[in-house]
Amino acid sequence: MTTIYVRIEATKGSAPRDAGTVMGVTATDTVGTIGGGALEFASIASARRMLHDGSFEARETIPLGPRLGQCCGGAVTLHYTRTPTPIDVTQDTPPLCAMRTTFKPPLWVWGAGHVGRSVVRTAVATQAFDITWVDKDIGRFPASGFKAAQQVPAHDMPRLAAHAPQDAMHLILTYSHDIDLALCAALSTRGFAYCGLIGSKTKWARFRKKLQAANVDPDGITCPIGDKNLGKHPDLIAYGTVKALLTQLRLEATA
Repeated sequence: MTTIYVRIEATKGSAPRDAGTVMGVTATDTVGTIGGGALEFASIASARRMLHDGSFEARETIPLGPRLGQCCGGAVTLHYTRTPTPIDVTQDTPPLCAMRTTFKPPLWVWGAGHVGRSVVRTAVATQAFDITWVDKDIGRFPASGFKAAQQVPAHDMPRLAAHAPQDAMHLILTYSHDIDLALCAALSTRGFAYCGLIGSKTKWARFRKKLQAANVDPDGITCPIGDKNLGKHPDLIAYGTVKALLTQLRLEATA
């Protein structure tokens, strides 16, 4: 099957993935991820236009804010190429030593994209959480696997967040910055045990200003999440994020 490979050639400012990250796009599927939600959707659409048109190579620079409405504040240059040579778009993930707790606190994961799937997969493996997994509609969830997480389609995710358990831990990982912001506001108003938001320092600075302007206290939200030293691959973000949650649970259990 013909594949267009999308490679991040360069970045400027804050960007969801580093230069060198590659994603493969066919007419019906994708392999790997370049991250960014809207950025990835746009690049997939461009790649599939190339498949339809018979193009062999293209390059574009995308300003994440003006063009896609993302708060990262940077720009990404993408190189598209049609090639018969297989490209490795996977990365190894360090093994996560599960620090299991004696109870299972509720963990709500908002978003079923690449990072959301990696987070749920990693969290399930620890057997430490009672996981509720939310996205806009059932079609955004994987067709198989992940049976240990309760999948909840919710067209209005912020409205559901306003009724979430107040002792729950939350990870906000949706495809939309507008939904991310609305979830931050809803959960800050509702209350939580922990709330983490995927994103850059630039994204969080803008979110903080908007939340404060709406008289919402943003101080309890953690952003960025994960461990930046590990990298931006979804599995590595998941590893750092779940490890931090487990560490927090261990500290609370011994307090």
